[in-house]
Amino acid sequence: GCSGLFNVAAGHGRREIADAVYAQMIQNDYTAPFQLGQPTSFAFAAKLSNILPETFNHVFFTNSGSESIDTALKIAMATQRARGESQRIRFVSRERAYHGVNMGGVSLSGMVRNRETFPVVMPNVVMIRHTWDEDQVFTRGQPEHRGVELANDLQRHCETYGGATIAAVFVEPVAGSTGTLVPPKGYLERLREICDEHGILLVFDEVITGFGRLGSPFATDEFGVTPDIITMAKALTNGAIPMGAVSVTDEVYETVMNAAPEKSIEFAHGYTYSAHPAACAAGLATLQIYEDEKLFERGAAMSEYFLDAIWSLKDLGIVRDLRGYGMLAGIEVHGLEGKPGARGGELQKNLFWNGCHIKWTGDSAIVAPSLIAEKQHIDEIVDCLRVTLKDV
Repeated sequence: GCSGLFNVAAGHGRREIADAVYAQMIQNDYTAPFQLGQPTSFAFAAKLSNILPETFNHVFFTNSGSESIDTALKIAMATQRARGESQRIRFVSRERAYHGVNMGGVSLSGMVRNRETFPVVMPNVVMIRHTWDEDQVFTRGQPEHRGVELANDLQRHCETYGGATIAAVFVEPVAGSTGTLVPPKGYLERLREICDEHGILLVFDEVITGFGRLGSPFATDEFGVTPDIITMAKALTNGAIPMGAVSVTDEVYETVMNAAPEKSIEFAHGYTYSAHPAACAAGLATLQIYEDEKLFERGAAMSEYFLDAIWSLKDLGIVRDLRGYGMLAGIEVHGLEGKPGARGGELQKNLFWNGCHIKWTGDSAIVAPSLIAEKQHIDEIVDCLRVTLKDV
């Protein structure tokens, strides 16, 4: 019911990916990514750039979404320094945000439980409000109201701290891990405007929303708002090999590269397994499957049926809210008094034993079928949800 962990968009057991990885491992199983490169990484970066927005022609490969976020933080710092803006030491994130589990992502986390055990995090991170309120309950797609008002939280931070002290804003276009919070109309557009006014970089965390999950290749395409940096992982390799990626606009790339002294390392960052040949081969095969089987288009075509099925659960008394866009939906249930998340945890187990695995965060289920799903598979997922939720 959630494509593994939102990453197996093309389904399990894809022989095309396994064969590509095997062939690559026989030919070249490892090339050190420091001072060296290997052809598969360039081929993968080029193919990936072809489905990204037009100005995104440069990719830095990582090993996970968490590493992608830490890499994006460093790119933002490097870009502002190259611009002569080293005073930009602040980052803006959101309440209920999830940006992975490395220390950069934990610092940006707006989910309190992800931070409370690890209190020593990056300083100078400030939060704006999340985008959900009671007036939005059972809204399908983008809520109509309050988008600009909520985005203006960023403007208030600019006025409070000084816009010239903020390096970047990190947002999930649809906040996935917290339970699928779809941005109100005008929200992302207003964030872009404020960032442009104050020289702030806008980072879209597309680890969940990328690769057809919302109906378009990326959320930036779906919502018509272009960031400066995009982070990716999960469906990048269909979950077959751990991998993440960060893509930047040509302007960001050239700013960092041109500021470096001649014959120096332009961006002093990387991992032992960055652009691993096997991961790149898996990624190339995955993108080919998406293209050959038109999976982004299939997901877009299935979205209406999927959301109709999810909204059929509205009559159940335990359901507090339904939220959804594309092939991603959140089902929030009424929690137990004084025990947030306890009911969700129990329901996750009950669903599993009833034949369906769905990721829960607190008291919200996050439903995200693979893009190969057919109507019968949607029906099976929702039937299992109904049986399980009715038992409460």
